[in-house]
Amino acid sequence: MLNSISASLRAAISARGKNLPRFIVVEGPIGVGKTTLTRQIAELLSYQILLESPADNPFLSGFYSNRRQGALPTQLFFLFERARKMETLKQEDLFDPMRVANFMMDKDRLFASLTLDNDELALYENVYDHLNIKAPEPELVIYLQAPVDVLLQRISARGIDYEQRIEESYLVDVAEAYTRFFHYYDRSPLLIVNAGDIDIAGSHADFEALMQVVLTTVSGRHYYNPRTGAI
Repeated sequence: MLNSISASLRAAISARGKNLPRFIVVEGPIGVGKTTLTRQIAELLSYQILLESPADNPFLSGFYSNRRQGALPTQLFFLFERARKMETLKQEDLFDPMRVANFMMDKDRLFASLTLDNDELALYENVYDHLNIKAPEPELVIYLQAPVDVLLQRISARGIDYEQRIEESYLVDVAEAYTRFFHYYDRSPLLIVNAGDIDIAGSHADFEALMQVVLTTVSGRHYYNPRTGAI
């Protein structure tokens, strides 16, 4: 990718130099494009990549078929996997690599509050507390937003069988939960992106324009609307 980027983006990367964020997290609801963007950032900046893979969760397909029945095992599997990845990060801190991830640990509780009933949530919280998870804080969070109809279109287009059973009402709940969470989030610099008007996977120009904004986000809360270019 470095051979194909524009001179202006190359200059922006060079200008940040050693001040590039050492740990970037890309977040957002299902189908918004966070894994695609995470991979592209890793390639562009030569970052170590940390991905969660929902396809590895053996309970997820059953959850989308029967959310009430499949919620607890699905959530606990994700919790253990995310905790394991966070432990890996902590152990590797000695080597201090640059990293980009497609999830933050906070999302686990966000989804648990959506999917579990009161008794299950109490059990989940007990397990979570006993894991004593020490997640590193990102130096930049990129939160991708998109309308639910766009999320549904993208989920349909990527053709993952079990995802085709995702209900629109569930996506609405997920999107609203993310909106509430990031409304109050202030622990790291935050870039909120209207990803409904951006083709991260198919347009190199869209990706470069977004990265120009990413590279100038060093503190506070910022918004990027690709349609208008407003920041």
